[in-house]
Amino acid sequence: MSEIKNMCHSKCCHGNMCTMAMIGKILLIVGGVNWGLVGVGMLLGKDSWNVVNMLLGSWPMVEAILYVLVGIAAVMKIFGCCCSKCVNGVCATCATEGKTETKM
Repeated sequence: MSEIKNMCHSKCCHGNMCTMAMIGKILLIVGGVNWGLVGVGMLLGKDSWNVVNMLLGSWPMVEAILYVLVGIAAVMKIFGCCCSKCVNGVCATCATEGKTETKM
């Protein structure tokens, strides 16, 4: 049995993610790599390998805002994005063009 579902394969959809989901994904990658480096630095007994602090340490408010944004991105990932693009898997542009994909 095949099911027809709206799907977009054009470059406008960036892998069927909305902009907020894409930003969240990038923030989670940055946060994960940063915490991984902090852990490696601690295991090696070196000074802090906190890259975010190295880059933004002179601006503590900006550093704090980045940490808060990473936390918000994690919460968004837990609950998922509820925008129509993420829920339906197709952007508004492609939905009006009638692009579909057949799934088995």
